[in-house]
Amino acid sequence: MLKGLLDTLSESTDPLPRFTAPRCLLERQTMGGCDACHAACPHGAVELGPLGSSVRIRPDLCTSCGLCVQACPTGALEFALLPALQSVRDQRDTAEGQATLTCAPSGAGGPHLPCLGRVTPALLAASGAWDVPLTLIHGDCAACPVGALDVPDRLRAVLEDAQRLREPTGRPARVTIRPAEPGDRDRAVRMDRRGAFTALFRAGRQQVAQALPDRPLPFVDWSVPEDRTPEEWKWRRAALSPAPPEDAPVPWPAPVVDDTCIDCPVCATVCPTEAITRELQPDGGVKLLLNLGACTGCMSCLKSCPPQAIHRQEEWLPAAFRVSILLRESDSVM
Repeated sequence: MLKGLLDTLSESTDPLPRFTAPRCLLERQTMGGCDACHAACPHGAVELGPLGSSVRIRPDLCTSCGLCVQACPTGALEFALLPALQSVRDQRDTAEGQATLTCAPSGAGGPHLPCLGRVTPALLAASGAWDVPLTLIHGDCAACPVGALDVPDRLRAVLEDAQRLREPTGRPARVTIRPAEPGDRDRAVRMDRRGAFTALFRAGRQQVAQALPDRPLPFVDWSVPEDRTPEEWKWRRAALSPAPPEDAPVPWPAPVVDDTCIDCPVCATVCPTEAITRELQPDGGVKLLLNLGACTGCMSCLKSCPPQAIHRQEEWLPAAFRVSILLRESDSVM
């Protein structure tokens, strides 16, 4: 019976990342554009096109490695985060009390992804929030047809980003990145029968199988403001646990505005998550507001600002995540 349930959960997989056009800097017509996904893909599977179809993923070339998602500065391209997050958290409750994630080509046992290019800062930061030691085991990347030669280097860069986010909590993520060894083939997640069924039925979100489920993501409902923020950045904020002291700066690049602002709508127009909003006041003035938690730090606003009135601020106090930040208030619009 268990095998049948697992087979059912493995159906309807989709190896392609979800593309959310309103989050794409090309669709937002940001000054300078963006080709991060195209440049990151080692297989030529990402094609850039005209407005309205800015990014297209070729199913015949995509290997589901996730490197385009890892490189995207705005969350326009996404794979589901929850299966890997749930796997790491579930492994905390195993006899070893630690977690592993491997890539499928490595041949190592245990939960695996198509490629560790799917690992993001949110996943590693969350492992730190849960205080779960996590080992990332990769194969021979130089000979791998799925990912790229530099996947280990990219993983280390992702870990650096995660550790910067963990720094104000005082508890770094305990992450090890290493190549597979012969003994890794016998790895498996040890879980008793009761634990297996508990994990299996947890809202249908986790599968007691070595390959983590890879389901198609639903389309983003842009009419719901909360859904405009990518899951990656929602989890980065959630991973700020234990809560940093109120006077501890949190690394979260976001814009500030100086007095040379001409109150034009460009910054709000190009913002891929609509973290910047522009409110016209009854007296003819305008307020420019920032939802810090929704800001991905892409700086499309900075690049596109006509008078160059926007600057990058690297750190914010925790209180800034709990309120709308007033970037600018003026008594008239140009």
